[in-house]
Amino acid sequence: MLNFEEELKKFQPSLEVEDIEKAVYQEDLTDMSEILKEVVEKSK
Repeated sequence: MLNFEEELKKFQPSLEVEDIEKAVYQEDLTDMSEILKEVVEKSK
């Protein structure tokens, strides 16, 4: 049987995920919000 506590202690996120996370947080999301507004308006 798996010991989930031990497995969680061993967990290391991949470097790729951390790199993506940094890039997303640094990105200006204004453009994305504008796109979402446009899509919502077109669907009305």
